[in-house]
Formats: sequence, structure tokens, C-alpha cells
Amino acid sequence: MTERSLFEPDVLITEHFSNARRRGAALSGEKRLMLAVLANALDDYQKYVFASDRMGRQLFAEAAAWIACTSSADPFSFESINETLNISPEYLRRGLLMWRHRLLEVQRRMVEPPAIESPQPEQIAGGGSSAE
Repeated sequence: MTERSLFEPDVLITEHFSNARRRGAALSGEKRLMLAVLANALDDYQKYVFASDRMGRQLFAEAAAWIACTSSADPFSFESINETLNISPEYLRRGLLMWRHRLLEVQRRMVEPPAIESPQPEQIAGGGSSAE
């Protein structure tokens, strides 16, 4: 029987370490791809929210439908990507919905003419409730 030295390299540990590094690099690449897919969808959602041309409306609709889908069957679904990236899909959806509502409110205010208050009769007559 051969005796092993305490400082002799362990081939199995080296092999496991190398495999783990390769898996980590691949996972990092997959996460970068997932992040790019998510960023592209969020960009289309925000960029084309008020699009008037057919292509812009289509890009917005596709992004909105992808974000709204709650299925995680596809590895590149909104749910799967967010879970892989440790992002709460519901939190992100709520944030986008709040952002869109604020944007719609700002747009509505810009389109509507400001309400002009008509003077009260006592202001016209010079009356009013002045304390003398």
C-alpha cells in the first residue's frame, strides 16, 4: 500500500474546483443574457408607452404582455428571469404600474386646460369678509 503525504495534491478537489468555476462562468453568462432580455423589455415598455406608430404600439404591447405573464414554464419568462436574478416579479410589476399611472396623470394634466376659477360675486363688488 502506498502512503500519501499530507501535502500531496488532491486531483479530485482540483477537478471539482475547475468544474465549479466553469459552471459559475456559464451561469454568469446566462444571468447576463437574462438581464439583457429583462432590460430590453423594460426599455420597450417605457420607451413606447405612448407610441402612436404601429411598430411602437406593437413593441409596447409585446413587452406589456411578457411582463404580465405569470407562467414560469419558459426559462426566459418574466417570472423565471426575475427569480433567477433575485428580483421580486410582483414588486417590479407594481413599480411599472405605478410609474405608468403617474405618467398618464402627468400627460392628462398637460392635455387638459387648466381650470380657471371665476371670481366670487363679493370679490367683484369689492366686498368680502375683511376684518375692520
